[in-house]
Amino acid sequence: MGRVRRLPPDLINQIAAGEVVERPASVVKELAENSVDAGSTRVTVRLVRGGCGGITIIDDGHGMSREDALTSMERHATSKLEDREGLFHILTKGFRGEALPAIASVSRFTLVTSEPEALSGTRIVVEGGGEPLITDAPAVGGTRIDVEDLFFNVPARRKFLKREQTELLHCEDAVTRLALAHPEVGFTLEHEGKEIWSSPPSATEPIQRAAAVLGTEAAPHLLTIEERRLGLTVTGFIAAPEFTLSNARGLMTFVNHRYIRDRGLTASIQRAYQDSLPPGRQPVALVFIEIDPRAVDVNVHPQKLEVRFADPRSVAEAVGAAVSRALKAAPWRQGDDRPLDAPQVQAQYAQAIERFLARAHPAPAFLEPATPLQLDQSLGRPSFGTAMPTLDSGPPRGYFESLTFLSVLAKRFWLTETPAGSLVIIDPRAVEERIVWSALATRFQKGTLATAPRTLFSARLDLQPTERTRVLDAVTGLLEVGVEVEDFGSGSVSLLKVPAELESIDPSSWLVETASASDSSARLAVMARRAGLAASILVTHEQARSRLAALDGVESQIHARGARVIVRDLPLLELGG
Repeated sequence: MGRVRRLPPDLINQIAAGEVVERPASVVKELAENSVDAGSTRVTVRLVRGGCGGITIIDDGHGMSREDALTSMERHATSKLEDREGLFHILTKGFRGEALPAIASVSRFTLVTSEPEALSGTRIVVEGGGEPLITDAPAVGGTRIDVEDLFFNVPARRKFLKREQTELLHCEDAVTRLALAHPEVGFTLEHEGKEIWSSPPSATEPIQRAAAVLGTEAAPHLLTIEERRLGLTVTGFIAAPEFTLSNARGLMTFVNHRYIRDRGLTASIQRAYQDSLPPGRQPVALVFIEIDPRAVDVNVHPQKLEVRFADPRSVAEAVGAAVSRALKAAPWRQGDDRPLDAPQVQAQYAQAIERFLARAHPAPAFLEPATPLQLDQSLGRPSFGTAMPTLDSGPPRGYFESLTFLSVLAKRFWLTETPAGSLVIIDPRAVEERIVWSALATRFQKGTLATAPRTLFSARLDLQPTERTRVLDAVTGLLEVGVEVEDFGSGSVSLLKVPAELESIDPSSWLVETASASDSSARLAVMARRAGLAASILVTHEQARSRLAALDGVESQIHARGARVIVRDLPLLELGG
């Protein structure tokens, strides 16, 4: 008897499911992509227990006849590919014809579909890869697929699923990535009967979809990118360097409306940001690449998450050029940069200041902690606050108070003058961060931050389920740093107390990040950095003098985070030569 045998179809489908269906998010991705390929204008995704208990995808696409519906349940049956030549012109999401039979082989699967104007539809029920049960169904004007008890017949796979909230987060990522790739399609995501994310079609204003996905906090910082080359177009949105994340979840690349992961493209984007990002932070970038389908192979990954370019270097260069140009062309946007009380700079310094501005190198938008020693190459010495982790190693007490505020520079920095005749550029956000950090850390060390009485401050925040869980899991840790929060119900939390330094700052900009920090020190750092980012650049002379004087009063034993306060320091006499 021969030892080589043909595998039965149900086993073949389960093997295919091992590649295609990794977790609930894989099911969401495959089925929602089919909905988009079907010409849908609206796609609704409903989840139970993070997708582990149930997944429902409803669309208003062109649907299927009974014959097509039955054929779609067979392996390698697809409407998106006809011949070998078509494999090199793929613009649809799917093309292999594996998703439906693979998903049906590891779940309790129900498909209901009907074509436009049809009087009735078709229902197909498959349990664990068994024989399909076909019945008539009401016309639904599209397709509805229900996937229940995923991996019920493959317990070894089911035990590798993560917590419900983790699986929900992956499902949300799958939906939002597809939504970014197709702003012309409306998407709704529901969990346990509650809507957690929704975005209407916005084909003419893709930035609205980007803002809906990234959140209201990121929206004001978004910049448009564009680069056009022969056979290649790069468009999208990036966030200014002042808005960053601690991880790379906000860095997404798409090729011909397909979300992909590509190390070369990611590295190209990160290189464009390398002179602007604080250490340990990641940029936010949504990059869309339109390329001749013949110049890219999408059939190189089981889940179609990777592609192979015919000329990867040219694509990476185009992406890098698009991001770099946007960063260079867009100043740190603060609106009108004129100080409220801005007298004319003294005439005897006009020429020196002009030369100073011409010679000064562009400075990073905002530097975070623990940067290594950085020298001002023109002077051969470190700038105060950059080389030294604490202020007692920096300038002598009274130095900052002695500075004369002249004006706002490049909508971003303060131009000041020392009594000794040097021009000094100050980063006001670093000033504010240093002051707030010191104040919070001092009270924390004394134990008075957590025990401070409540004020009249209160706020209510509507959060995503995963964000709400992070905040409520960190209630004790937040209280240690002076933030009192409690569950408000209906997806909201109530903020009852915050340190005085943060009362005027929108809590949606810092609460979740603070709750996600690893310990009290990291939480204080997040709060101080957010206070710095919210600091006003446009000030009166008196306000600038007050903040600089406060910086001189910072407790020297408190370890500041190393934010660069003095960006440049050049003697006027040296400029006159």
